[in-house]
Amino acid sequence: MAAYKARLKAFEDTLNNERIDLKTLRKLCFNGCPFEHGYRSTCWKILLNYLPLDVSQWKEILEKQRNLYTHFVHEMIVEPGTKASAGSQADDHPLNPNPDSNWGAFFKDNDMLLQIDKDCRRLCPDLFFFQKATEYPCKEIIHADSRVETLRKRVEHCVLHSETLKVDRFGKSNMIASRRKTSEEYSLLPDGQEAHWEVVERILFIYAKLNPGQGYVQGMNEILGPIYYTFASDPRNEWKEFAEADSFFCFTNLMAEIRDIFIKTLDLDAVCGIGSMMASFTSKLKEKDEFLYNRIKELDLKPQYYAFRWLTLLLSQEFPLPDVLRIWDSLFADDKRFDFLICICCAMLMILRDEIINEDFPTVMKLVQNFQTSKVDLQRVLSKAVDIR
Repeated sequence: MAAYKARLKAFEDTLNNERIDLKTLRKLCFNGCPFEHGYRSTCWKILLNYLPLDVSQWKEILEKQRNLYTHFVHEMIVEPGTKASAGSQADDHPLNPNPDSNWGAFFKDNDMLLQIDKDCRRLCPDLFFFQKATEYPCKEIIHADSRVETLRKRVEHCVLHSETLKVDRFGKSNMIASRRKTSEEYSLLPDGQEAHWEVVERILFIYAKLNPGQGYVQGMNEILGPIYYTFASDPRNEWKEFAEADSFFCFTNLMAEIRDIFIKTLDLDAVCGIGSMMASFTSKLKEKDEFLYNRIKELDLKPQYYAFRWLTLLLSQEFPLPDVLRIWDSLFADDKRFDFLICICCAMLMILRDEIINEDFPTVMKLVQNFQTSKVDLQRVLSKAVDIR
């Protein structure tokens, strides 16, 4: 307890300086950020280059960025949603081939939105947080007098209703409206409330609209989720209120770093991106434990089967959320964060060494694809990763 209090005091002293000592902060965060007093929330904003080291600039920068995000919401969701509700696209035919057609852009966005919606609804299914109502919904959208078509309703309109071709016994064809059953049922909050997953959906939709060359890629929700959870759980209301905007910019900064490994997911032979990172991973494993490396090669257990997901999603699928937050403390704090990520992945395999050596392919495959089931202590993994580095 005394040691923990001393750590809290060290964070307090570091963050209360007029200028943050980045080297000291990195060292503290690498060993884990406390949740108390919003320390993790603040530290991540600094480590992800959202907040500068000069604390006197924070107020101005936060105000500027949060206002900018509000502008994005209005331009990309509120205005189009208002037009959709008012039926103002009536003068533009849905089959208009013009690339500048409002309907063309609308349909294209819908395809992307459907995937975002599907992924966000099932975000962290073992944690009820994302299904709960946020204390700070977008008032411009959910206000009782609002005439904005929300993303939720937009999805309902384009997913749950479809036209089905019905052929009767006389061979006559008719188009009938039908309500499509989805494979998973989700409870929705009443109008006037927004669940946290809906906030995540809005962030991802705006990000994709602002980055048309990249768009939305499946798995981005798993990167944004822990960031948003951390900011939206900040014990300080004055910070929690702006979790959405702050999460957007921190996510954008992080995606700028992992862009190559994230969107080259189908190009495993690329000299950069995920192919290169998996090559570095296997090379590191061979260097640190050649016997284990050869056994994995003998089993024909290709890194594409497991390490692909470990690396692209920063291990967010391999551990429960509290452990993911702890891992990301170290990753964000490390100035060579992706090198340390590779070390963690090697540590995970080396801790499973006996099982990998003694078991057959199906058993080992199941083990590495479901690392959580091994119930390995996280601290053991991180300590091993430090030794590997």
